[in-house]
Amino acid sequence: MHQQINLYQPVFRKQEKLFSATALPQIGAAVKKPAGFALTELVVVLIILALLGAMAVPRFVDVSNDSLVAARNGSVAAVHNGYAMAIAQLKRVPQLGELVTFVGGQNVAVDPANKGVQVTINGTAYVAQTYMDTSCTAVTGAATDTVTCVGEIL
Repeated sequence: MHQQINLYQPVFRKQEKLFSATALPQIGAAVKKPAGFALTELVVVLIILALLGAMAVPRFVDVSNDSLVAARNGSVAAVHNGYAMAIAQLKRVPQLGELVTFVGGQNVAVDPANKGVQVTINGTAYVAQTYMDTSCTAVTGAATDTVTCVGEIL
């Protein structure tokens, strides 16, 4: 009447396999994996890279132009600071040749035409014009001319 249950034997039967072991390799062998990229994928990647390059090149050109402008502005500031230092140390306005020594640096010299201080940036000579009058109209003409006004780089 009472059925005895053996706790050490499984109650459920094992399920039978639906696929045989010989059928599995045939299914896997029929599916081939692609070996590389399709032509359209490569074209899309090239188009994206071209668009990124087209956006980056103008920014790079702008940055190099901005660096030249910054170097020119820094050179003008150096000439103005040299002018202020010359006045402070000499207790008078300097001559053009004296101004160049107060500006200092390897790339600084008197302009060959004696019209100002020549500053060389990346092999190109720029001139910060110097003037003999306070209204900044009479350009210096000799290294011994007194500089009363310093202009911008031309």
